[in-house]
Amino acid sequence: MTTREGADPAPSTGLAPGTAGGVPSDQPNNRVHHIRSGELDGYTAISGGTVGSRRLWMGRVENPPLSATDNHHHGASEAGIYVVSGHPVFVYHDGTREVRLTAHPGDFLLVPPFVPHREENPDPNEPVVVVIARTTQEPIKVSVPELYQLKEVEAEAR
Repeated sequence: MTTREGADPAPSTGLAPGTAGGVPSDQPNNRVHHIRSGELDGYTAISGGTVGSRRLWMGRVENPPLSATDNHHHGASEAGIYVVSGHPVFVYHDGTREVRLTAHPGDFLLVPPFVPHREENPDPNEPVVVVIARTTQEPIKVSVPELYQLKEVEAEAR
């Protein structure tokens, strides 16, 4: 690992000392945090509430066989997804039709802010396990009645 001489070791975040995302935290934020697989807070591994993270939420989600989420988006949050196991299908609308992306273990996906989508697990036997990273402190899920294409103008206005 490389360090820069004279670099500020703790860049200012604009947050008051002892806070994470504006929320008081008893977690020190000057060390590496280790969250073991059995220590997740529900689905949440990394957040302001669990380890004092300021700009990142990460968690592990399992979708059972033959399941689907509702149509939704994640507000202003970007979501990065890593497929651990199973073959999830991510569905979104391109303006003409629904597009179905089938992912496999080891694949990564990006869901941009405000893009309506849903996740499906069409397998009758195998659950889907994914690790999700979001750019907001808590998981945001805004249900929508149907999938639609997010126009760039809409995204910029938000």
